[in-house]
Amino acid sequence: MKHLTNRFLLFILTASFSLGCADLDEKPVGLLAPESLFRTSKDVETAIFGAYGWIATERLYGRQFVSALMLRSDMVDIGDRGTPAERQQVNDFNMDDNNNMVNQFWPTWYQVISAANAAISGGQQLGLPENEINPLLAEARFVRAFAYFNLVQVFGDVPYIDYFISNPEAVKAISRTPAATVYGSIISDLEFAKQWLPEKQPSEVRSRASKGTAASYLASVHLTLGDYAKAYAEAKYVIDNKDKFGYALEADFQTLFVAPQAPNMKEHIFDVDFLGLKNGEGGANDDIMAPMTGVRGGDAPRSGWSVLVPSMNVFNTWDARDYRKEVSFDDSLLIGGKLVPYTEFPNTKRPHIAKYARFAGTANSEGRYSDQNYAAMRYAEVLLIAAEASVEVNGPNAEALTYINEIRTRARNWAGKQTTFPANVTTGLSKAALIDLIMEERRIELAFEYKRWFDIKRRNLGETVFVGAKSLEPHTSFNPARDYLMPIPRVELQVNPNLGPQNPGY
Repeated sequence: MKHLTNRFLLFILTASFSLGCADLDEKPVGLLAPESLFRTSKDVETAIFGAYGWIATERLYGRQFVSALMLRSDMVDIGDRGTPAERQQVNDFNMDDNNNMVNQFWPTWYQVISAANAAISGGQQLGLPENEINPLLAEARFVRAFAYFNLVQVFGDVPYIDYFISNPEAVKAISRTPAATVYGSIISDLEFAKQWLPEKQPSEVRSRASKGTAASYLASVHLTLGDYAKAYAEAKYVIDNKDKFGYALEADFQTLFVAPQAPNMKEHIFDVDFLGLKNGEGGANDDIMAPMTGVRGGDAPRSGWSVLVPSMNVFNTWDARDYRKEVSFDDSLLIGGKLVPYTEFPNTKRPHIAKYARFAGTANSEGRYSDQNYAAMRYAEVLLIAAEASVEVNGPNAEALTYINEIRTRARNWAGKQTTFPANVTTGLSKAALIDLIMEERRIELAFEYKRWFDIKRRNLGETVFVGAKSLEPHTSFNPARDYLMPIPRVELQVNPNLGPQNPGY
């Protein structure tokens, strides 16, 4: 999807009614009600595009939010320690409630929600037949669920707003909603979306939600909540209908990380679409992940800032026979016209993440303003959700092994050459051992794709992966009573004390 139309309209909608305190302290230029803005279903669609547009900003998928997820995991460490302290604090588990990364992405998620709520409210008052308006309402409700799913996993209890705010002052009285209630609302939105969204969007674009997208996220939400039977049922629904939805694994793993990707890439179930060399106000369309992960001092267009760099343990413990390691890392680079190994990198002498910097497509000399389509959900993850949930419900079984082995079969295709690694998983593992294997398969398959922290959190792995003897990235400061949640921004609590109490430990 390449939609930047009517951005001015959506800027007014989302900026005026954001939960962020900066917006609350400013006098709104005018209050715009849905009945004055939404005259046709096309206006509703425009609002939805605006909500998608806020996801593709520097503050969310362009840098801040996804960088925080990467740093919080055991797969990505700080490279250049000259980077701003806010990033080091997130990485080192010593952040406070004034962390600037959080200060930026918290209100932006609510801008996404505000735009979705505007679309829903505007669409409902049009009085159109269900079959005409409900698919658009379903798309807006998917976007709202997507935003809240990210918020509730990071912060726990959060303010839940599912209506169009016509009076910004009223926001100051809003309190936080229990996480369980938020999850219930997320599931309700996704079930409505699954019912009413089309099987495919026009031109099969994957940056707009479809029926399969909603079902995939239902599977992920139920997995997060430990409702494995429902997670399995939703993932199995997607797998059984993969041909109808147009889903499959790409033959070559590298294809997933070469920009520009096809807008209807068959493995993508939902992606966040950036436009090469375009940007707008509020960090719109500003993708900075290539320079954040790229090598400082490399020759253009492969230079970067060496900020998000895996530890040596992550690289050294990854079997070199795995093609996914080759795709995921840059362990050599042209510097001064000479190909040098990572031991000669001028800043951080470690292998760097290659998934975003290697083929950034149309971008500036550092890879910024790329035209990447970042996969927020891909078919490989659905297979792994099905495998994990199936084992949790039924114990080790052939079906679960089939899903894992489908992914491993693709991994054996080394750029068109068939190899023997990784071998298929065979029968004989205990339930606990097979769950551990699936979690490791997720860590490798989805490496650096913003999933690992959520896996650590939902499986309560923090003390194992940060403090345990086999930690890939040791952090003895990790505190499970505090660090599974990030703090509510201090400035938000100052504007609205009803958001208290602060999360424990901050």
